[in-house]
Amino acid sequence: MNNLEKYLTLLNGEVDGLLLTSRYSRFYGAQYDIAEGVAIVTKAGCRYFTDSRYIEAAQKGIQGFQVLETNRENPYNDLLNRAIADFGVTTLGYEEGYLSVAEFLDYEKNLNAKLVSLHSKIAGFRAVKEPWELDRMRKAQEITDQAFAEVLPRIKAGMTEKQVQAELIYCLYKNGGENLSFDPIVVSGPNTSLPHGVAGDRVLQEGDFITLDFGVLWGGYCSDMTRTVALGYATDEMKKVYETVLAAQQAGISATKAGVLGRDIDAAARAVITEAGYGAYFGHGYGHSLGLEVHENPNCNPKGDVPMKVNMVCSAEPGIYLPGKFGVRIEDVVIFTADGCEDITKSPKNLIIL
Repeated sequence: MNNLEKYLTLLNGEVDGLLLTSRYSRFYGAQYDIAEGVAIVTKAGCRYFTDSRYIEAAQKGIQGFQVLETNRENPYNDLLNRAIADFGVTTLGYEEGYLSVAEFLDYEKNLNAKLVSLHSKIAGFRAVKEPWELDRMRKAQEITDQAFAEVLPRIKAGMTEKQVQAELIYCLYKNGGENLSFDPIVVSGPNTSLPHGVAGDRVLQEGDFITLDFGVLWGGYCSDMTRTVALGYATDEMKKVYETVLAAQQAGISATKAGVLGRDIDAAARAVITEAGYGAYFGHGYGHSLGLEVHENPNCNPKGDVPMKVNMVCSAEPGIYLPGKFGVRIEDVVIFTADGCEDITKSPKNLIIL
């Protein structure tokens, strides 16, 4: 069953059409990425609308949809209403998670069909990856691993966080990244206690921890990894915290297999950090799913009550953050298997001192 056929299974009475407005769902259904557009999916036919900037690429690359151009004479809503009439649509499932209030109100007012919120079901297919999707994620991670290996020798005392970030971004693109999964996090010294800190003008010093959290898109799919390294030397306390985070991640990975609840994987890692006395300093969840987006569902966190399935994907990223001192996070991405998991992140996890 291809991705478009998966969407068609949602047309079982609750709705008789799908309105795909997000880039992610359009990509998933068409298996081809167009930056802007709207698509409608029905059992009677499927149409994909985009403008003159993308129409040639869309007509060449998109399969399973009739591809039509929107312009001043044929705005999106007019094209959608023609499709609604042609295909006999009365109810459209829409992606409320990706629409602004203004966009929703515009569709609700101008489309000749009732809108039914269906975001979770439309996005839900993406939770379990197809083999070809996993291959793209492995390639994205391979690029990310290569970039990490290449950026390490470039990091020197006296550089700013922004300069390290620039070198990292260069290495990500140089090794084949098609875009960034997200803005890389590069923080140093006391800034590493900020889980999602922003690179600034702080100058790297001997004895700093440096946390790098980064990823790329390849073939539309994300990678995501974090490594914390030390510059010059690490104190005994720094080494203890690092080893605790590494042990927590290993405990989480050991608990990772299909059928396990996300919260139980989180608990396995969290127990290690709590036992070491740092439980109050691990505030975020152990991991999140990813794919077309860097944050997807389901998650491995204290609220994760979904049994994980074969070919689901999740990050493994426990951390300890000591305010005003330093923080450590180590992140891999794993693929769930029947009897364990495949860790697709190959970069070393021993404490690296530059």
